[in-house]
Amino acid sequence: MTQPTTASRRPRTAKPKLDAVAAAAIEQAREALVEVTEPGQVGEHLRAEPAGERLVTHVFDCTMPGYRGWSWVVVLSRAPRAKAATVAETALLPGEGALLAPAWEPWAERLKPSDVGADDLLPFQEQDVRLEQGYEATGDEDEDRVAQWELGLGRERVLSPEGRVEAAERWTEGEFGPRQTSHRGRRGTVTATCSSCGFLSLLSGSLRTEFGVCTNEWSPADGRVVHLGYGCGSHSQTGQEETDHEAARGAGVVIDELEADLELQEPTSDEQAADESAADESASGEQAADEPVVVDAPSETAADAEKADAEVAAADEAPAPGEDGDPASSEDSGRPESASTTEV
Repeated sequence: MTQPTTASRRPRTAKPKLDAVAAAAIEQAREALVEVTEPGQVGEHLRAEPAGERLVTHVFDCTMPGYRGWSWVVVLSRAPRAKAATVAETALLPGEGALLAPAWEPWAERLKPSDVGADDLLPFQEQDVRLEQGYEATGDEDEDRVAQWELGLGRERVLSPEGRVEAAERWTEGEFGPRQTSHRGRRGTVTATCSSCGFLSLLSGSLRTEFGVCTNEWSPADGRVVHLGYGCGSHSQTGQEETDHEAARGAGVVIDELEADLELQEPTSDEQAADESAADESASGEQAADEPVVVDAPSETAADAEKADAEVAAADEAPAPGEDGDPASSEDSGRPESASTTEV
């Protein structure tokens, strides 16, 4: 026969009663605060709350600058059968909406990489998940040379797989991570990545499959670790696809890129008549220039004719030059001739 189970009851805790003697000692609580504060930092009395048997908490407003929402508290206690209360403690406590400092964090968690400068010294961490034990010399010259020189393991600690993964994720999500490529020149894309750039120097180890160092002084990533999918306008093959190769000199290649469209228009009747009249005038002018110009001499008057005849007769009667011994010049024997026409 099963016995009925009864649920265990929680013990009742009696709510403490407000002690009348301690609650009435408001001035005693204020004097306790005045002794530990500066003048003007304690405000008016807000309330009195029971904190236990014969324990009362008096709450005062805090008027200190910068402590909005904070309150002063004074705890008074009364011994059994005592007629006066005594001060137990004083404190400054925040209330709802009070301005609080951020939650405390350890120094190792609070410090960020951006807070550390080149001359700052960090403490040594014995256990660092980003590092692992390096190669220890064995004494064999050939093996030690391969491990220390060629593989770069001649250090006490080297990068662990977790450290490599963290570095790769940080560099991939950084400023020089992979970018989208497009041969159409869309905004925010590149035509070529660092994997095909001649200025890329690959890292050593397994990180060389995804990262390298840029050595182009004209690139914004000069001296930075870049992802092989990153790209910029300073690529070693910049503009090769857009630029036309120049033809070799002396090859006899002529590229004519100038084109003109000619439209023939028939002349109107008025323009055709004007052109014909201009052609006739030019033809008549050329014919007149080829013919000789004849200028008629002025006609002689009757008096001039008689005078000329008399001079001719006198010339016939005169002796020939040299017959009478008188010298005669050829100029006296000449006579003027009259021209009837003159050709020009």
